[in-house]
Amino acid sequence: MFTGIITDLGTVMDAVQGGAAAARFRIRTVYDMQTVAIGASISCNGCCLTVVEKGPDWFAVDASRETLDKTTLGTWTAGIRINLERALKAGDELGGHLVSGHVDGLAVVDDIREEDGSKRYTIAPPADLLKFIAPKGSVALDGVSLTVNEVAGNSFGVNIIPHTQAVTTFGALQVGSRLNMEIDQLARYVARLLETAPKT
Repeated sequence: MFTGIITDLGTVMDAVQGGAAAARFRIRTVYDMQTVAIGASISCNGCCLTVVEKGPDWFAVDASRETLDKTTLGTWTAGIRINLERALKAGDELGGHLVSGHVDGLAVVDDIREEDGSKRYTIAPPADLLKFIAPKGSVALDGVSLTVNEVAGNSFGVNIIPHTQAVTTFGALQVGSRLNMEIDQLARYVARLLETAPKT
């Protein structure tokens, strides 16, 4: 479980196809790897991945074919930057919202515009996920906890302040960039309850 508050901007060192999994990625980090156990979970651009190997300033994760097909991990190459967050511990500050690290689909950046020193991003989610997005609700994009500003048509807007642009991958996004999207867990359960509620 995570909060969507990014604590490191890591770098993919290399990506190796095949082996025990469909792909293995080595990721450089500023985390003190002596405090990260083999088997620990780290959110990598919003995907909950398991540490399978580590060094003083890096860790490795395996990805299945399903993960490569359903997330942006299938496009990762050496040198790209990714948002990192270690798993939430009991007693930690919950600064964002509860994020599971299970990607629901790929969203696309439709528009980016300056707005009073910040940037307004217009995001197009998969059509089947739009019903889970509500104004002032929460959404995780590439692992970043964000508040939805508005929903209009087939897209929604989020505002990214300069700090978030600097410490996450949002500062490098362009129109057309794809994002790992996780809907709010509360929205998921409310929608399910409405679907299964007896008709009156």
